[in-house]
Amino acid sequence: MKVNKPRLALAIGILCISVFPILVKLNLTGGLISAFYRMAIAGALLLPYVLITGKFKLPRTSILILAIVCGLLFASDVAVWNISIQQSSATQATLLTNLSPVWVGVGSFLFLKNKPATNFWIGTLIAIFGMITLVGFQFFINLDFNMAFLLAILSGVLYAVYMLVSKDVLSEMDVLSFMLVTLITSTLFLGIVCFVTDEPFSGFSNAGWTVLFIQGIVCQLIAWLLISYATQNMRATRVSLSLLGQAVLATILAWLFLDEKITLQMIIGGLILLLGIRVTFYGKTLSIKNICSKS
Repeated sequence: MKVNKPRLALAIGILCISVFPILVKLNLTGGLISAFYRMAIAGALLLPYVLITGKFKLPRTSILILAIVCGLLFASDVAVWNISIQQSSATQATLLTNLSPVWVGVGSFLFLKNKPATNFWIGTLIAIFGMITLVGFQFFINLDFNMAFLLAILSGVLYAVYMLVSKDVLSEMDVLSFMLVTLITSTLFLGIVCFVTDEPFSGFSNAGWTVLFIQGIVCQLIAWLLISYATQNMRATRVSLSLLGQAVLATILAWLFLDEKITLQMIIGGLILLLGIRVTFYGKTLSIKNICSKS
């Protein structure tokens, strides 16, 4: 059986980022400084490799500007998500930020030539229903619009815009060059934010530093090299919706390591969510404009 490399890369990437909410929820460092070191460590490891091997290719100015914008969007996304996780639960923050497929789908419909296929909308509805089932209907009936909730939603919107912009950038820029530009941009931006807000850059415990390095290497460098590769070779809508799978993995990990409650309803919701993701990958797609396209 032929292996679909973009899908395999996406699956491994999702597994890597699913660990992230658990690490942040340990509260061994502040949310903003955690985001800074996640980018800085990944960038410090990628920079010498790209320069020594000569793999960095400077794109034309307009694409470079968009790549820098992607770095700002991604840095902002991670920063607000970190704070949301620390102020609520890893499960709730992950679920709410992963409403991003809705924003990606709407954005693709409005601004991209490659419109979401019919099965994307069906899969999205199924996945969102699964997500609501997982987190609990009562939560959505009696929405508590606290800061953690709003930050999680904002994170999803920022990530959706990042996905839409990065899809265009990656059509003209290789993954390694794109990653390096976005990591440098994110590091500088978050460094300035941490300095202005008087976040400590040192003084962490050994466990704290260990968590920061895991975030930088596994959750950022490895995960987003793989996800960027998948984004380059697949529809942005499919990649975004597939990332909902991290909500299921994060829920399981939160139950195992953080003692966050997991119920039969959450399990059923997770299975429905995964079914929605599978529907979006159904091979016989019919686009809104009756144009077929392959990922």
